Amino acid sequence: MKILNKILVGAVMASASVMSVGALELEDFVLSYRPYGIAATQKALNGEYYYQKSVDGSKIYKIAYKNEADETTVFDSEELRGCKITDWDGYEMSADESKILLHTDTKMVYRYSFTADYYVYDVKTQRITKLTEEGGEEIATLSPDNEKVAFVKNNNVYVKNLVDGTVTTVTTDGEKNKVINGVPDWVYQEEFGILNSLRWSPSSSTLAFIRFDESEVPMYSMTMYEGDCHPNKDYALYPGSYDYKYPVAGEKNSVVSVMAFDLAAKQLKKMNLPITDEHYVPHIDYGAQDDRLMVSTLNRTQNDFHIYAVNTATTAATEVYAEQSSSWIDSETANNVKYYDSFFVIPSEKSGYMHLYQYTYDGSLMKQLTSGNDNVTDFYGYDKAHKLFYYQRTDGPLDRVVESVDATGKVTALTKGKGTYSAKFNSNFKYYIRTFSSQRVPNQYAIYNVNGKKVRDLQLNSEFAENYTAPEVPHREFITVESDASTLNGYIIKPVDFDPSKKYPVIMNQYSGPGSQQVLNKWSMDWQEYFATQGFIVACVDGRGTGGREKAFQSVVYQKLGKYESIDQIAAAKYMASLPYVDANHIGIWGWSYGGYEALMAMSTPGSNYAAGVAIAPVTSWKFYDTIYAERYMRTPQENPDGYRDGAPLDNYDKLKGKLLIMWGSADDNVHVINSMQYISKLHGQGTQFDMMVYPNMNHSINGCGIRLPLYQRVLNFFKTHLQK
Repeated sequence: MKILNKILVGAVMASASVMSVGALELEDFVLSYRPYGIAATQKALNGEYYYQKSVDGSKIYKIAYKNEADETTVFDSEELRGCKITDWDGYEMSADESKILLHTDTKMVYRYSFTADYYVYDVKTQRITKLTEEGGEEIATLSPDNEKVAFVKNNNVYVKNLVDGTVTTVTTDGEKNKVINGVPDWVYQEEFGILNSLRWSPSSSTLAFIRFDESEVPMYSMTMYEGDCHPNKDYALYPGSYDYKYPVAGEKNSVVSVMAFDLAAKQLKKMNLPITDEHYVPHIDYGAQDDRLMVSTLNRTQNDFHIYAVNTATTAATEVYAEQSSSWIDSETANNVKYYDSFFVIPSEKSGYMHLYQYTYDGSLMKQLTSGNDNVTDFYGYDKAHKLFYYQRTDGPLDRVVESVDATGKVTALTKGKGTYSAKFNSNFKYYIRTFSSQRVPNQYAIYNVNGKKVRDLQLNSEFAENYTAPEVPHREFITVESDASTLNGYIIKPVDFDPSKKYPVIMNQYSGPGSQQVLNKWSMDWQEYFATQGFIVACVDGRGTGGREKAFQSVVYQKLGKYESIDQIAAAKYMASLPYVDANHIGIWGWSYGGYEALMAMSTPGSNYAAGVAIAPVTSWKFYDTIYAERYMRTPQENPDGYRDGAPLDNYDKLKGKLLIMWGSADDNVHVINSMQYISKLHGQGTQFDMMVYPNMNHSINGCGIRLPLYQRVLNFFKTHLQK
């Protein structure tokens, strides 16, 4: 379940519009008022340069870290012969940078995966060749020897030889809604965050991938209409449908197997792993050698994790790592292992905090690289020349810093001061692009060397920052709230003309999902700030289960989703009600996805006193949601019937207090329509009056065709009606 603030703002950091001080409108905050970002970069081999696509998608530049003026155009659409494409959706440099794999005409399959027309450009000869005449490939992947491209089409894997143009068929059993080779199924994409399982061996002689047999996974069908946003005329008189495999909690998953194809022998083999049909394989990668395919596995309960080194020639697997948990093992552990020549580095919460551990390939622990009462939140990699490991960690729950640690355990800070820092290193760890923001400083981008010296600025958003200091713009203030002997972090946004002698209505904003964080010392400006200009106080509190804290703080919600989150949200609302400038009888709650679920749960929990609430795309029972997410925290409905019942708004609808607005997209492939339809049918049955809004053919994000602005206007009008006197 991935719908944090990123989907609430449209195109994140797309562009900045100059604010007209004194004339703030809702669209300034939810549509266009964003600091500038920088175009995505890819590091070059020699460490002195990086690659960057032009804003219009027509060119690729090679730019020096030291000097922006030292720029070379390595690809220009206008100079292509026999190819009239001028706007490319994405690209990948080959390992030796002699070729560029580009794609265009992208068509989404699910929320993340897509088909596209791929092309290969030879930098030396300046010739471009289409990967296949028909186009429409998925996850095209260059080989390390730069001579082959593996890709998926119609659920089968193929390899194209770029030298002679021949195409080798790797699999033939792929079939829609039955067998997928290489491309992860819907639930793996959504919950493990992997879109491509194709892995080339270092010598490019073998191609490994995961095979997904989803034949027994139940089908889900979404009704589709003609609509007005990108209308489909085929459904003008009779609705159509979108059908795909979606495993709900307790039902059958895809049966996965790891396959390896020997290109010379043209032989496909299944790897001999000690897994059952109930296991997950969230990650595979090569451990720097052809005979060392590293395979991560999780049991269905997701509390028993293993890594195996597999010899693809013999198919034999040797266990090199094992970890168990009394609750769940975070998917970060499964997905973010990094493999080097003689060791691998794995993040783990086994100490009670997320830290990095270094292991040899025979399974021996070399050392715990990081320690303490903070969490490693990103591992950037290992500098072999200087034997340094680079990472990001929490500095208290609200801040993020970047550091390195050496072989002796000496830690060196690359950043200082409060806020959120992140880094993107070059190929030899000499330079890095540093990103910084805080609650008062919009996003800043600059290039630094690892000795801490700034090389040059990329984007400081100075004009944006000047506009933000205007008195007409509300600011966030951090607060803490006590609940059940736990100290919770929060923020509060007061009206710009705040008068402490007045009483203000409050909107409680929250997401509340396990591992998520809304309260951070980083830049954010959205509907919350605008609502504060409309006479509301907006507040947000991260309750138990959320991230940035110790594992115990998160895992208290295990098998009891909705219980402690609701206790904490009610405590937060009571704290707000105790403030002398708050109208205690006019407090509302708001949320999207898990936040929508928690809005309903909090409004249905004894002790709540919300006057109104808005639930957008809410889960109303975890029995409707997917296996990986629901079972990670709740186990199956068969194992935990009480937890599923107690944590379901659908089973607690009769306790709902306050006015309700419920909203959803009819084509939501993540939180299905059944959640809201079943819930409102219960409300109808007991005669409860409520408001609702449905967005035809819109997915979980409810975005596009200008729909986001009227959505927030609807929410604002609802809260004005029920919270303002």
